[in-house]
Amino acid sequence: MTATSIQSQPAAPGALATVQRARPLALTLSTVGLIVLSVVYLTPFVWMISTSLKTAVQAISAPPTLVPSPWVWANYPDAFVRMNYPRALFNTMMYAVPSVIGTLLSCSLVAYGFAIIKWPGRNIVFVLVLATMMLPDQVTLIPLYVIFAKLGWTNSYLPLILPCFFSSYVGSWSGAFFIFLLRQFYLGIPKDLIDAARMDGSSELRILFQIVMPLSMPALITVCLLTFIDKWNDFSNPLIYIQDQTLFPLARAAQVFQASHKLDWAQSMSAAVLISLPLVILFFFAQRKFIEGITLTGQKG
Repeated sequence: MTATSIQSQPAAPGALATVQRARPLALTLSTVGLIVLSVVYLTPFVWMISTSLKTAVQAISAPPTLVPSPWVWANYPDAFVRMNYPRALFNTMMYAVPSVIGTLLSCSLVAYGFAIIKWPGRNIVFVLVLATMMLPDQVTLIPLYVIFAKLGWTNSYLPLILPCFFSSYVGSWSGAFFIFLLRQFYLGIPKDLIDAARMDGSSELRILFQIVMPLSMPALITVCLLTFIDKWNDFSNPLIYIQDQTLFPLARAAQVFQASHKLDWAQSMSAAVLISLPLVILFFFAQRKFIEGITLTGQKG
């Protein structure tokens, strides 16, 4: 019997019916699971908003109530003024935006060197960079503080921003992770485009900024978004390096505000909503690119 004479056998009717019945069941189970997880993750956020609209007495009442009565909208302007929200927001943006720019530039350059340029020992050095992710933050905390203190950079944002321009983070492994993320995305770019640009006389920097980075926009947006969220929520590093209250970012300003309103949970939750709401709005508009940056990483072009 030759290969051309072999005919594919049709699937049994019973097997097809079983598969057709299993698909709606699997879809239903996955939908129910997603709904349950959504409720679990949304419950703290809903409770935070609910508590922020209660009176101080109702916020600690037992049994707790979900719906405020009455709705105290005045908690928000009170928290806005007492926390000095505009100043804290300005400090946070002065910290987060330069950090995003530095991270984007430095990590893109390093990832390009690991993904596109061939040089001896490239993979070994890349493994060493990834190994820094396993280094506990506490190991480098004191040495870094001593270095920055001797440079006279304490009580400023210099020790928090400048390391971002060298693919490094104070007390974080994010730099190595972003290098890995961008490298895997760059590997999926067709090599013909890069070879054609080199034949036309383009430099490596021009290839990076005019070809590689525009084609890697989902991954770059992911890096920007994660960096911005990390700096927006950063509490420990400003706590260590900044003592001047006029320089406090939102995370530190919220801690000072909560310390002065220990029993007023409604005011504390109002401050928490004011801090978290911009991030929710940012992620809502950038979620599509964020998901693309994660799912497309490592796919070959």
